[in-house]
Amino acid sequence: MRSIRDLDTVELILDAQSLLDSIRGPERVIDAGTLRALQQSGNYVVGFFDDEDGAERMVGSSIAFFGAPGRRRMHSHITALLPEYRGRGWGRELKEHQRQWAFSQDVGCITWTFDPLVARNAHFFISVLGARVTGYSVNNYGIFGGGDAGDESDRLDVEWALADIAKAPAEETVVATLEIPSDVESMRESDPDAAHEWRTRLRAQMEELRGRGLKIAGFDVKRGYLFTA
Repeated sequence: MRSIRDLDTVELILDAQSLLDSIRGPERVIDAGTLRALQQSGNYVVGFFDDEDGAERMVGSSIAFFGAPGRRRMHSHITALLPEYRGRGWGRELKEHQRQWAFSQDVGCITWTFDPLVARNAHFFISVLGARVTGYSVNNYGIFGGGDAGDESDRLDVEWALADIAKAPAEETVVATLEIPSDVESMRESDPDAAHEWRTRLRAQMEELRGRGLKIAGFDVKRGYLFTA
């Protein structure tokens, strides 16, 4: 059995902080005090719980907060599952819970950012969820030790229009592709110099293609990002 529910006690908030620390590495993504403040002010602060071994444990968490007044949107700061729980469809279940919660709050769009080098996230966010890429930023958060393992934190911005899920582009409309490594996260551990080379190469190619007026309209696990005019 598994469940998704609000983190409405101090104990659960502290568990979520520890969970996120274990997933994201030595640099804390968000502290318990901020989590508690977001939860108490009515934002989306939930945990994913599993009790398949008879003892319930938190295995994932998701935090989102409301955007500018009147725009009917919120920003998803982090959604994370322990590595051993990935690949089961639970990430999609967690994002669908976030989507339904947003609908209940009269929110029509959720935004977030992600590392363009992480293929599993690009596939999940663009191909599975149907989010649209709206921008690209260089070193968005500075250099930190979390998911980027000390490298610069380039990011793609996405918008998830909850009632208007994006579809993959028609093949005849794809005018360029941009390959990324299949598992840059492992590469960062085994060969960080090679991972950084991918960062600088992708940055240059991304800026060149976007400079030509092309936009990311899809993702393919073999070819990478799909660009249309």
